[in-house]
Amino acid sequence: MRHHLRRLLPLLALVLVLCAAMAVPAAAAGDPTEEPGTKMIECPDCGTSGACMECYGLDPECESCGGENVCATCGGTGYMKSPSRFYNTFWALVPPIIAIALALITKEVYSSLFIGILAGGLLYSNFSFEGTVLHVFEDGIISVLSDSYNVGILAFLVILGIMVCLMNKAGGSAAFGRWAQQHIKSRVGAQLATIILGVLIFIDDYFNCLTVGSVMRPVADKHRISRAKLSYIIDATAAPVCIIAPISSWAAAVAAFAEDGQGLNLFIRAIPFNYYAILTIIMMVGMALMKTEFGPMKKFEDNARDKGDLFSGPNPYATMDEDVEEDKGRVLDLVLPIIVLVFCCVIGMIYSGGFFSGASFVDAFSNSDASVGLLLGSAFALAFVFAYYMIRRAMSFRDMMNCIPEGFKSMVSAILILTFAWSLKAMTDSLGAKYFVRDFVWSSATGLQVLLPALVFVIGCLLAFATGTSWGTFGMLIPIVQNVFPMDNPLAIVCISACMAGAVCGDHCSPISDTTIMASAGAQCDHVNHVSTQLPYAITAAAVSLVSYIFAGFVPNAFIALPVSIVLMLGTLLVIRKLTARKL
Repeated sequence: MRHHLRRLLPLLALVLVLCAAMAVPAAAAGDPTEEPGTKMIECPDCGTSGACMECYGLDPECESCGGENVCATCGGTGYMKSPSRFYNTFWALVPPIIAIALALITKEVYSSLFIGILAGGLLYSNFSFEGTVLHVFEDGIISVLSDSYNVGILAFLVILGIMVCLMNKAGGSAAFGRWAQQHIKSRVGAQLATIILGVLIFIDDYFNCLTVGSVMRPVADKHRISRAKLSYIIDATAAPVCIIAPISSWAAAVAAFAEDGQGLNLFIRAIPFNYYAILTIIMMVGMALMKTEFGPMKKFEDNARDKGDLFSGPNPYATMDEDVEEDKGRVLDLVLPIIVLVFCCVIGMIYSGGFFSGASFVDAFSNSDASVGLLLGSAFALAFVFAYYMIRRAMSFRDMMNCIPEGFKSMVSAILILTFAWSLKAMTDSLGAKYFVRDFVWSSATGLQVLLPALVFVIGCLLAFATGTSWGTFGMLIPIVQNVFPMDNPLAIVCISACMAGAVCGDHCSPISDTTIMASAGAQCDHVNHVSTQLPYAITAAAVSLVSYIFAGFVPNAFIALPVSIVLMLGTLLVIRKLTARKL
């Protein structure tokens, strides 16, 4: 393995050099932050208002503005030079690289993320002690925890944790496990049932991860499916499904990032070219039917199937296990709360998008705020669960109240990792990572335009992997692609789909991605185990997708390129099956 890596590194370096050589200005007139190699940022005092922050332009005797409406910090332009000499350089990507490398080496995610955050603070402050401390805590951790969107997501996680605890205490999960044991007869059936449920819950990836995990954990445990495999299935049916579902929070995000109000139309047209998402789903189903595993996942699955060891090591959620009477509860105690949760979250999403104020359903979903919608929906669903269990006398009022702190505690690990991951993203943003990557991507080499879909896919993968955010990645790349190609050019749609596919792929692989973190939490699997076992699977799907984008660059026709990509994926699975069978 190391020998192969040594061979690939020079090739990767050559590709990066070629990409950098092709980079050209991506300037937007009048905005100095859009210039290639820019060191300019928006003035933290006045933004673009141009007002003096000492007198707000009202005092004609002010020494800072001399009677003029001029900001003392930026001189009235609204922009100033970044205080960091590492801004918009390769060093902007060093903090996430450090965090990811340490997490994979040490198998310890909290300290790895914090060291990455600390590295970002050091670079931003030019290694000043005071500046580092202030930037890490004030502009990093405190800032992300003050963001209303992030707080909404954390509150949503807590409510879901409470609901899962309630369903477990009421016996709903155990009852569903007994029902599933009678109706789902095999490990293949359990995996396929998990995939189907993951595909059906396409509204939002956060909601998908935690809901599918809570519902399918007892089923997977009964059939000795490792928690690592369960977390992979959950993760692979979260973002990859949402990114090809027109009615989802991801479609809304793409619609918001695209220009000229044509986002949803571009999203739908790009679906057939979103190879990573489509091929990941095909790969999951194919491997379940072929009963094939490879890489680290094979060890985890062998231990689960042969020894009943679901974790291949310590259970990080062992303290959360609840003793539930085997004959207590009904299947309806699990299914009805989940159905109500789905319904309420859909209503919450369209409400936040203005559906009840006259907007159409599609427009409401496109303009929805996932944080507000999911929080409102889950809050109403929680109220229903309390009322339902009281009416059915499934639990005492005291037991239900005890589930509130228990559910909160079950999400502490995910909340802590998410907070650190968001803080690390704040560090990369403050260092101008997106501008460095933007200049890296932009190309005017007309002779290589057919390779641009593959190039955009690779850059999207690397950026999302390093930053742990898919929305931020395609939010940056999609406008660039729209500036490169007119939208009537077939390659434009292929490149836009490559943006989204690359973002999802990098997000899927990244240990600091919020979706990856919540997939671990949903399956109650050790986070580092989840990352290390799913990485070979994600890389396999990414490799086939890369070849497919190279082909689509020459033949940008969905009716031809998509079947070719599916055949490539199935052929790859057959080769993997033969190789693993030969090793046995």
